[in-house]
Amino acid sequence: MSGFRTLFYKELLRFWKVSFQTVLAPIVTALLYLMIFGHALRDHVQVYSGVGYTSFLIPGLVMMSMLQNAFANSSSSLIQSKITGNLVFVLLPPLSHWEMFGAYVLASVARGLAVGFGVFIVTVWFIPVSFTAPLFIVLFAVLGSAILGTLGVIAGIWAEKFDQLAAFQNFIIVPLTFLSGVFYSTHSLPPGWREVSRLNPFFYMIDGFRYGFFGQSDINPLVSLAIVAAFFVVLAVLAMRLLASGYKLRY
Repeated sequence: MSGFRTLFYKELLRFWKVSFQTVLAPIVTALLYLMIFGHALRDHVQVYSGVGYTSFLIPGLVMMSMLQNAFANSSSSLIQSKITGNLVFVLLPPLSHWEMFGAYVLASVARGLAVGFGVFIVTVWFIPVSFTAPLFIVLFAVLGSAILGTLGVIAGIWAEKFDQLAAFQNFIIVPLTFLSGVFYSTHSLPPGWREVSRLNPFFYMIDGFRYGFFGQSDINPLVSLAIVAAFFVVLAVLAMRLLASGYKLRY
């Protein structure tokens, strides 16, 4: 496992050495979202009974920040290594596809959790939020970050240049994130759009994560947990198949 530990350590250093950009900047962005949307919509959007809109918004912003930064970590690492040519130093050592997958995804989880914790600390300074089911908070935070880290691996392998990776993020990751219930409860949507929202796997990550804070959610949190876990398994199998085959990496 020395190869895994080395690659994991390298991926941790890669984002932590520029933490002003990779950790602090997303925290400031989330705080701006809270200030603008919380002020503009708090009197116009109905959410859970007994929960203010600004308080409702905090878990969504925390999870959104974790998801976007977990994806950015693994995807940017792979595409930069491919374009600059230093990916060869990862491929030459006797690293198994399991070790590569684990190192990239765990580093993405670490960055996602670091950003999410920072966003939470900054936002609850203004609006205190309680914990109803802390275990669900941890489970959905880790699984959500792992899913986006895995998606980042898949996107980084598939993309051959930065604009392809940007297209993946701008046309898939960002829309799925923003339409997952970060800024609203799906119960406020018309029935048709509510059912469409249930097709978005990101919805289950955010809804289950929010349940850990308020004890309320749009659907059963155990159902969300099962769907999120199954989604991770499917993506993990796909990512490891790509790594094992050397698709767009060795050839």
